[in-house]
Amino acid sequence: MTARTHDLAAITALGIAVLLDPPQAVRLSTVLLAILANQIGGIAPDIDQPTAPFWRNLPEGHFAGKFFGKMLGGHRFLSHSLLGLVLFGFLVNLLLHFLHPLMQHVDIQLVWYAFLIGMVSHLVMDTLTKEGVPWLLPVPLKFGFPPMKALRITTGKRVETLVVFPVLLIADIWLCASHYNQITAFMHQHLVR
Repeated sequence: MTARTHDLAAITALGIAVLLDPPQAVRLSTVLLAILANQIGGIAPDIDQPTAPFWRNLPEGHFAGKFFGKMLGGHRFLSHSLLGLVLFGFLVNLLLHFLHPLMQHVDIQLVWYAFLIGMVSHLVMDTLTKEGVPWLLPVPLKFGFPPMKALRITTGKRVETLVVFPVLLIADIWLCASHYNQITAFMHQHLVR
């Protein structure tokens, strides 16, 4: 999937998770950092690709991307597995606990969950592509859905741009519209004061 599809899938997954189990008494600072963490989690698995948007925005990022790509075993290897999810989740959790003294009014647990939701959404979306994902690494099998490779999506092609992306967009619009009162009540509670 392309970066913009991963971005949209991550925020859609976060929206669904929040609406299924709404957090109680959350601050606006937590919400904003959770959205940022979710978007970072949504692209984090592609840190193994030197041409990823993350590396393009850094000076000499191409060289760093090559280094990390090789260190992680290449594209769609460690960072696209359950093992990678656990590793990235552990490292982000450590980082959040290290930064917590600077963010005392932020619920770092919710920010961490948002990151994980973004990362899982990335893996799920890549499971729908022809390449699949090595969910059970070190078992070297790549899993895809549907099981027949011919029925899966080719990254950046018509099905992704004309079906998957619009469906995610419609899902986000529906989530916002169907929960409008909850969203406005939260915004009123946190933005008016």
